[in-house]
Amino acid sequence: MKRLLILSGKGGTGKTTTAAAFAAFSNTRAAADCDVDAPNLHLILQPDTPPQSTTFWGGEKAQIDPALCTRCGACAQACRFHAITQEANAFQVVDYACEGCGVCALTCPAGAVTLTADEAGQQRLYSGDRVFSTAELRMGRGNSGKLVTAVKLALFQHAPETDVAIIDGSPGIGCPVISSVSGMDLVLVVAEPSVSGLHDLERLVTTASTLQTQLAVCVNKWDTSPENTAAIEAFCHAREIPFTGRIPYDPAAGEAINQGRSLAEVDCPASCALRQVYASTMRLLASP
Repeated sequence: MKRLLILSGKGGTGKTTTAAAFAAFSNTRAAADCDVDAPNLHLILQPDTPPQSTTFWGGEKAQIDPALCTRCGACAQACRFHAITQEANAFQVVDYACEGCGVCALTCPAGAVTLTADEAGQQRLYSGDRVFSTAELRMGRGNSGKLVTAVKLALFQHAPETDVAIIDGSPGIGCPVISSVSGMDLVLVVAEPSVSGLHDLERLVTTASTLQTQLAVCVNKWDTSPENTAAIEAFCHAREIPFTGRIPYDPAAGEAINQGRSLAEVDCPASCALRQVYASTMRLLASP
């Protein structure tokens, strides 16, 4: 099974729209959304089976036992993150501020502070004719890279035999992106035709090359800035990065997305261009 990851340097470039259309074009039975901070691919793929949900346990958080607490305040004084507050003569842990470092537990003379596993998110697996793996990280939680790895493993363990797996990644170059790139056969970057879009692309190229992963590039809404699109193409040519095509700005694409439909379901210029990008990308994926 070939593994195609779709990335972007920032949010809003059309990464998820491209992933949803590719899943439809290929009629794949294996797809995943690794953007665990803000997953939304399911809104377009619309899995028709209830998911198997499992709790993702991340790091640890501090808890204070009020029965053992002597209210000396040593834990609050030691916490550099100001995650322990005093209310009504009782000390409490601010959940979103606690980093789980354990200093409070070490400094508590009464042993009232303990570290417990934190419920950091929910992982969901949709099984049926199509296997779709996704997850959602709780607000303020870390360990997104570990959750992305869990999403990928669930997909590869349960997916049926298929030609290609389409994976929607996270924007940027952080931990979830690095975890997403690992083990991929090809990464397609959906670039934005802007100065910042080119800079974002340069960072992604560095990340992918460090992980020794093949990269390809397309530009979405290219006609909003032909000059920057030409600069991105020139950059790809200079770095010998395959350029798979341009997708024009198309109001019909926005209407389809607002209706929760894939661009594969509509007949418009953006959809036609996206099919050409898909064909070029699949040829690269099939090459040794």
